[in-house]
Amino acid sequence: MLANDHVDLDVGAGEVHALMGENGAGKSTLMSILYGLCRPDSGTVALGGEPVGFDSPAQAIEAGVGMVQQEFALFPQLTVAENVVFGREPTRAGLLDRRAAVRVVDELIARHDLRVRPGDRVGDLPVGLRQQVEILKLLYRSADVLILDEPTAVLTPAETERLFGVLRALADEGRTVLFVSHKLHEILAVSDQVTVMRDGKVSAHGPAAEFTPHSLASAMTGREIDLDRVHPPGTPGEPVLELPELTVRAGEIVGIAGVAGNGQNVLVSRITGAAHVPEERGETGSAASASVADNLAVGFHRRGPLLRGGLLRPSEMRKHARAIIERFDVRATERQPMGTLSGGNQQKAILGRELTHDSPLLVVEQPTRGVDVGAIENIHARLVAYRDAGHGILLVSSELSEILALSDRILVMYEGRITAEFSRADADPDRIGLAMAGGVL
Repeated sequence: MLANDHVDLDVGAGEVHALMGENGAGKSTLMSILYGLCRPDSGTVALGGEPVGFDSPAQAIEAGVGMVQQEFALFPQLTVAENVVFGREPTRAGLLDRRAAVRVVDELIARHDLRVRPGDRVGDLPVGLRQQVEILKLLYRSADVLILDEPTAVLTPAETERLFGVLRALADEGRTVLFVSHKLHEILAVSDQVTVMRDGKVSAHGPAAEFTPHSLASAMTGREIDLDRVHPPGTPGEPVLELPELTVRAGEIVGIAGVAGNGQNVLVSRITGAAHVPEERGETGSAASASVADNLAVGFHRRGPLLRGGLLRPSEMRKHARAIIERFDVRATERQPMGTLSGGNQQKAILGRELTHDSPLLVVEQPTRGVDVGAIENIHARLVAYRDAGHGILLVSSELSEILALSDRILVMYEGRITAEFSRADADPDRIGLAMAGGVL
């Protein structure tokens, strides 16, 4: 199958254009062509009506096309201003003119109503503000076309709203914003036009106002998706995890709700040692340069059938990987480097590996971040089946809808403490949201 099969994409100046599709539908390939990361076998790319062909991102940026990728390319030890001007520094007498750098970056921040400061050290910034630094880099280079790949995947709801305000303002200036996302409600909230891809082809296109979440989901997957499903409750048994303020029982999903940065990661780091699906799939959940088979062997590599006579058996590792790939619908082969998979397929692979361990307790962080609606439905069903098989699950998610759909009990974390607990029957979104913001119930 072709990654992009005769794809037509027309994007106008002054619009936010959403591009969506399942993991592996061809979105990333299409954006990579536009940004100069790869070249098409056939077809043309035109910018302002003139044919162009980029051999590198540097050429694309020179022509006014910039991209904010999921993995930010920033220097954490440098300031905001130093990151923004890097490679195109204003100079004075052959040296970096720091005052000029701060001045021009400060002017960009004020013009676009951003929330960072030129002297802030990037390593000290939350992820939402780091994303603003990436946008500043493109604005400094006078990009007229801005591509954002899954820009809200790591943002809180408040940060997402601020980002949407920035994107609308950029479009109002006459810039073109290409917004790649899986989140149906966000796409409809911010976009002027929507293009949907499925299996390398365009399956739907039109004004955002003509779509609904359900019609978008159908165009993406080719089938009806139940977007509002709340799974039936489990049957809790004996505790599989006991902490002073936290207990998880066999046959139960306990959801941890909270705005990012309120201690969820610290809690997970204190618990894990059992099977674990981490929040950072690229940094801690997998090895990008190793093969899919190598990654899926982790945790199974000290026993048979993968190990015999103290040596790993490559054929058994590949067989083991193929079984997980097939069971969890991972769009990959066992010999591919893990880093070449789309973010959603990496997530499915890691989740499949951990579910296959069959541990009494599964700790899972952000299980559907960057995953399309069809895969979300599948992942949710897998987690519920794991619970119903008698396992306990501690679910940490920034998606309140996910917490509500899956959890038998919900705990809220605020400023490092568990501040509220809700049964499934009492799980009201407004009350949970109030607790997440530190309000008194």
